Amino acid sequence: MLAPHASTTAPLVDPFQRAISYLRVSVTDRCDFRCVYCMSEHMTFLPKRDLLSLEELDRLCSAFVRLGVRRLRLTGGEPLVRRDVMTLIRSLGRHLESGALDELTLTTNGSQLARYAADLTAAGVRRVNVSLDTLDPAKFKAVTRWGDLAQVQGGIDAALAAGLDVKINAVALRGVNEDEIPAMIDWAHARGMDLSLIETMPLGDIDGDRTDQYLPLSLVRARLAQRFTLNDIPYRTGGPARYVSVAETGGRIGFITPMTHNFCESCNRVRVTCTGTLYMCLGQDDAADLRAPLRGSDSDDRLEEAIRDAIARKPKGHDFIIDRRNAKPAVARHMSTTGG
Repeated sequence: MLAPHASTTAPLVDPFQRAISYLRVSVTDRCDFRCVYCMSEHMTFLPKRDLLSLEELDRLCSAFVRLGVRRLRLTGGEPLVRRDVMTLIRSLGRHLESGALDELTLTTNGSQLARYAADLTAAGVRRVNVSLDTLDPAKFKAVTRWGDLAQVQGGIDAALAAGLDVKINAVALRGVNEDEIPAMIDWAHARGMDLSLIETMPLGDIDGDRTDQYLPLSLVRARLAQRFTLNDIPYRTGGPARYVSVAETGGRIGFITPMTHNFCESCNRVRVTCTGTLYMCLGQDDAADLRAPLRGSDSDDRLEEAIRDAIARKPKGHDFIIDRRNAKPAVARHMSTTGG
């Protein structure tokens, strides 16, 4: 009798006894926006030969599912600008049908949602995160450089109409959107959408000074508490947000605070780039090449061995800091490279 495959008996556990059950995979580094906190306006993107094919992405994600990953999030760049990406999403949906995967989700800027919302629902996606930092059209154009707020709002409408749960992700930016956060809460909650607020993170050169953008969410929460009744709740979605309920609206606000209060102690996440590089921590440079074992063998044994070796090096936490004395980002790679 053959011995059982190792992946059926040994889930992924890091050196700090955290089970790795959540994978975020970037399917492309390209985006149709150039958000000021994420990218330089004049980005140089990767050549196509460096990117994993859709078939390779499927194989890689499936290996992680065999190793115990229960939640899978596709990111970018903007994932929906990847040619034929629905082929990948529909294929990954088989893991939902088998029960091997609990959730297949997407983080998007919303620009392509009107086109794809119904297809996403049909493929088994039940929830999407939409990155949206302002409801002011002129300000939206300034933040995204290339974006159209009406197009994104139309995409959100389409997603809701298709039955998708939508969560809005907003990066809190000093002097940009801090005065309209209460209005965004009212808007999102009135439509049944949660709103998560995110501190800007020092990833990649962005043609600007992040110290001018940085707004601690501890300050934001204190301001919101003067207007709303905020109650801590145990609600979790598998990600890093810590949620409160808002008595006045009946909705939820998530706070993602990598700078003022990191969430490393309970981190169950790893990220894979569109080139097959596995980052065990968003805020560290240590990484593992999964593209070589993917392309080097038709068997997944070397791939699974590389994944296990990498998880054995997962650090306890990140080293994010925003310092006016040091203009360089804490990590040189852009968020669009790692996966948003």
